[in-house]
Amino acid sequence: MNEFLPVCASDMRQRGWGAPDFLYVTGDAYVDHPSFGHAIISRVLEKAGYTVAMLPQPSWKSVEDFKRFGRPRLGVLVTSGNLDSMVAHYTAAKKPRSEDMYSPGGEAGHRPDRAVIVYCNRIREAFGDIPLIIGGIEASLRRFAHYDYWDNHVRRSILLDSRADLLIYGMGEKQIAAIADALEKGIPVRKIRFVAGTCYIADKSEAIDGVLLESFEQVKTDKRAYANACRVQYEEQDPIRGKRLIQPHHDKLLVQNPPMLPLTTKELDAVYALPYMRAYHPMYEAAGGIPAISEVKFSLTSCRGCYGACNFCALTFHQGRIVQSRSHESILREAEKITWEPDFKGYIHDVGGPTADFRAPACDKQLKSGACKNRQCLFPTPCKHLKADHSDYLALLRKLRALDRVKKVFVRSGLRYDYIMADKDDTFFYELCEYHVSGQLKVAPEHVSANVLRYMGKPAGDVYRRFAQKFAKINKEIGKEQYLVPYLMSSHPGSTLSDAIELALFLKENGLNPRQVQDFYPTPGTISTAMFYTGIDPYTGKEVYVARDPREKAMQRALLQFRDRKNHALVREALRKAGRTDLIGYGAHCLVPPEGERGGYPGPGRNRPGGREGNRTKKTNPNKNNGGNKHGSNYGRKGIGGKGKTAAKRGGGRA
Repeated sequence: MNEFLPVCASDMRQRGWGAPDFLYVTGDAYVDHPSFGHAIISRVLEKAGYTVAMLPQPSWKSVEDFKRFGRPRLGVLVTSGNLDSMVAHYTAAKKPRSEDMYSPGGEAGHRPDRAVIVYCNRIREAFGDIPLIIGGIEASLRRFAHYDYWDNHVRRSILLDSRADLLIYGMGEKQIAAIADALEKGIPVRKIRFVAGTCYIADKSEAIDGVLLESFEQVKTDKRAYANACRVQYEEQDPIRGKRLIQPHHDKLLVQNPPMLPLTTKELDAVYALPYMRAYHPMYEAAGGIPAISEVKFSLTSCRGCYGACNFCALTFHQGRIVQSRSHESILREAEKITWEPDFKGYIHDVGGPTADFRAPACDKQLKSGACKNRQCLFPTPCKHLKADHSDYLALLRKLRALDRVKKVFVRSGLRYDYIMADKDDTFFYELCEYHVSGQLKVAPEHVSANVLRYMGKPAGDVYRRFAQKFAKINKEIGKEQYLVPYLMSSHPGSTLSDAIELALFLKENGLNPRQVQDFYPTPGTISTAMFYTGIDPYTGKEVYVARDPREKAMQRALLQFRDRKNHALVREALRKAGRTDLIGYGAHCLVPPEGERGGYPGPGRNRPGGREGNRTKKTNPNKNNGGNKHGSNYGRKGIGGKGKTAAKRGGGRA
């Protein structure tokens, strides 16, 4: 019979353990489901024959909670949870959040700021020099010297600040198994330097082969050095051709081994076949459970990795560009299992990953030679070697919707509309609209300005326009009334008031009325965050305009919601500042009425294409796994070395 892993000493005694091999400390509540990193890593260790005790959301005010199970035999594993703890706690405006969907009852305050560092300090206080391994999204994206938005300065590698022995970055199944086996063999943790996908600290006097990055001292004071170091880090994040990276920090060296090879389909299937309870621990029942489980309980992860490589997204830096996928058989077995859940109503909420319609590497050469160093697969236009083919994904969806007890299979993960448009066969697009959309399809054009899209690494605006036209055409043909809901972002590096006005005019022309939009959020580990901090495009070395003034940021955001009367004053201010007073008035082309007028917003357009339900753009909650954030997305899915789940998908953009 399956059971949860021990969460207290009595659980451990019932299993007959004297002490666990590993103590697993996480900033999230304990949910034993494969959409949660701590669940996967702990079950991988269990499968390998190791005992693991779970310590979710310990009290960090003293060491007592950390001593709950005694001293672990082999070591302690630490993660902040599915999100960077600072993203979990604060909005893009640095205001405290009122909810935490990964905590009991959605209540905030169950983990500290900078959770990895705080937990590690307590563990050192409790157990001294015990092997200490950190991972998950907070560790992974802060592995090098990095700009910290909340402190507004460059911090050292989190490996130094936490005083941990090893850092696992990216997807961690292979790494944690190799480290556990090495510790079991008696190899001192400070000599475990041979595992791909890990970072360690060496003395500056040691001779280590690799690419030397600009030092912490350099990137802290020289923004051009920071931008260059960021570019090299991204260029070498490939498991096949990537090189070891070395970044001096004072008298030490931060050493990143090349990324771990991605799991094969067989290995990935084995991970999802582990004996998860697929639920939160019963100890949370009285508090109302863990809200985050509701977003994924009836969803299926089909793939990992993303070669979309948007600049505001941390996925490339965490999961990598080489897409891996589960077999149809593995996914169907999981689907059959969830159909027997007592509260299953016949609806599979999602089948996807970081990008739902990616089921294979972008081209044949990626698994042999790695992803191209100086060429993106989809940006600025699809590579001529790209294999735009939805046939495997379509075959999977057909099998799922044919299952007994399944009424509907939805696709809510991010879909790359440029990839759909690159596919010469429209069969998938037609069946997507016919069977897998629930009235609204969320997509992420983010902007329409060519200038801003270039800095985002997104396709040109005409690609989205053609996609929207085709979406409308197909729905008309099949007799359905369905709408696109576009995700939009304000104040991304490169965006000026003129760019924001261009987007506002697009919204007016198409009758779109986004209820909420997302300001750019400079989270760790993205190219866009490097642009925000340095004002430099790491890939070109050229200067980038960055809206830093809170007033201008407010104006850019207000322009995207120009119809809201409370924004009219800001919109008028923005239009005057940009020299576009022609857009103030009552003409069909105007955005807002003159000052002192309280009439409806000017001009036609309310019921243009994309109107009605399509007028409502729902803001992505960083503590939920909405839409494209569901399976791998940005941000913080796996625990130790885990998968970027929620905001990873959206990275520095939408948290």
